[in-house]
Amino acid sequence: MVETSPVALLNHLFSISRLLAGQLDFRSAILAVSTEISQILPHDHLDVCILRYDGQFHTAYESGIETDWGKQPHAPIANSPIRALLQGEVDHILTQDACTDPRFQFAGGFYKPIHEHGLRSRIHVPMMVHGEVIGAFSASLQRVGGYGPEDVHHARYIADLLSPYFFALRAAEQAQRSAIIEAEARAREEGLRLGALKLTAALESERQRIGMDLHDQTLADLTRLTRHLERLPHGGPAHAEALEPITRGLQRCMHDLRQIIEQAKPSLLQLFGFAHAVEHHLSRSIRDSGQNIDWTLDDVSGGAFDALEPTVSVALYRIAQEAINNAVSHAEAARISVQLSATPGQISLAISDDGKGIAKKRTRVGSGIDNMKTRARLISARCTLAAGIGGAGTSVGIMLPLAAAMQAVAE
Repeated sequence: MVETSPVALLNHLFSISRLLAGQLDFRSAILAVSTEISQILPHDHLDVCILRYDGQFHTAYESGIETDWGKQPHAPIANSPIRALLQGEVDHILTQDACTDPRFQFAGGFYKPIHEHGLRSRIHVPMMVHGEVIGAFSASLQRVGGYGPEDVHHARYIADLLSPYFFALRAAEQAQRSAIIEAEARAREEGLRLGALKLTAALESERQRIGMDLHDQTLADLTRLTRHLERLPHGGPAHAEALEPITRGLQRCMHDLRQIIEQAKPSLLQLFGFAHAVEHHLSRSIRDSGQNIDWTLDDVSGGAFDALEPTVSVALYRIAQEAINNAVSHAEAARISVQLSATPGQISLAISDDGKGIAKKRTRVGSGIDNMKTRARLISARCTLAAGIGGAGTSVGIMLPLAAAMQAVAE
């Protein structure tokens, strides 16, 4: 205990107040005043413990001996050796030897630093603003019996001086954190809005493409066949012979309609699963292109893709279709590989080729690449473009955290 006259005590408190001015964070504030505090209250270890707004966690800011208390940004109050003080059950704690005091040792309590650093004599007083406990001011000595009742009074003076300043720092920190969270939320909302606009534009473009296919091809064929029927002679062998080309034409129209419907609704995905649908699209695309392209599909996902919600599964299938179409139509590739994989927290889809690379492909605004990225973002997946097989060509990668997939469906 240090004998301090009222005048000297007041001068030290004024000095602490001046040293606090201009300090913009908790750690710098406690470091700035620790030396002056030692003139009133000698200590080997000093800390200010500030409660979080949720009332369940706290953060310690230390001076002097550095302990594990100061290394935990959000420590639970339930495990604190001074939880009774933080919860308002006592108005101070004074101990002559914390290493033997049962108040500091309980099941689940984080009192290890007391023994590691020999913090024996200890004082703890609450920091209060408007009758609310916002934290605790603590001082410790490594010798036994270092503090008495007078030191408790001095500790209260110091805590009363620090409390308003640390309360303001906590409010400023919370305001900054809230501003960051709000800015991030607005950015996500704007990203989703733009993504939805791009997807809407892509869907509108697809609708127009289907309409043009039906108008320019199927409808024209049906109109031609109808006029041919109107000119047919009625009855006789000539009638039967004339029907044969019309029958072939109708069969071709039905085939074309099936192709259009298949592109609009991935029935294979629903009937036979993700891997089979992607494999079918890959083999058919290569066959229809007339190119000699080697391809492989490696599914090591353990069925994870088939366990996804239909909305997410269809989005991934559309991305796979677009990536395969790009590789077949534009890459001039000799090899294409598709890999489906899964880990406990993530599924991955990769479509790679050994072609001429993304820089030489068509990448105009609104292209398939933009559509893939937009579809990925709307299901909270990450779309990446990298070098493909053997360092050549392009690899389109889709990484989807399973938690994000569940959130995308919920939203």
